[in-house]
Amino acid sequence: MSTHLAAYATSGGEAFQFWVLGTVAVIGALCTVLMKKAMHSALCLAGTMIVLAVFYLANGAYFLGIVQIVVYTGAIMMLFLFIVMLVGVTAADSLKETIKGQRWWAAACGLGFGILLIAGIGQAALTEFNGLGAANSAYGGNVEGLAALIFTKYVFAFEITGALLITAAVGAMVLTHRERTERARTQRELSEQRVREGKHVPPLPAPGVYARHNAVDIAGLLPDGTPAELTVMQTLRRRGQIRDVSTEALADLKALEQRSEERLGRDRDEEEASR
Repeated sequence: MSTHLAAYATSGGEAFQFWVLGTVAVIGALCTVLMKKAMHSALCLAGTMIVLAVFYLANGAYFLGIVQIVVYTGAIMMLFLFIVMLVGVTAADSLKETIKGQRWWAAACGLGFGILLIAGIGQAALTEFNGLGAANSAYGGNVEGLAALIFTKYVFAFEITGALLITAAVGAMVLTHRERTERARTQRELSEQRVREGKHVPPLPAPGVYARHNAVDIAGLLPDGTPAELTVMQTLRRRGQIRDVSTEALADLKALEQRSEERLGRDRDEEEASR
């Protein structure tokens, strides 16, 4: 009887933890959607995932909590953050829909997911349920019980799911792989071709070198302040996703030159006065 009542009772510490961490999780989820920069959204999503892992651990689901931190937060989110930092995603995204009606489909899917979520929460709150402690005690612990179910009752479903994931990974590699129809040219041959064409003999410069930035969507500036078109990809240029910082850089150069002239003038006056 005490175990049955403990399943429905909530201590003061559990309530405090739920309201504090739940508020943090909701704020992180809203910031993930509302933030303008992809980096900030990814960090907010990582914080929400960590809070969910704490909820799993607090409810005795130790395996799910560790998987939530190691796999999702530690591996997938860190890989996403690395890609965002490497590519340099900006907030200047195109609002034009590439697939017609995708917003309506997204709204319908979100509404359906909300209905399922509310129904699931209502089902769990209004009906009788067995506590997690009873399920864990049957096998000696949460991880042991989960392992027993995976490798006995649900072993075929587990193996089929693993086979599907491996097939999806192999299929993605096959779809992105391109067979080479001709021999790969050596570095010497590429250099000779650039010399024969006379377009750009040395290698292409890196983006954003003279622009106080280091992103692929910012053209590097030449010493005179004009943007170098060779520093950005043609794909980004055709999409119109290149940020132009030439005006800002020219203004900074002009202000720097003015300060230099003023300093040189003061030094010259001081030198003449000392003579």
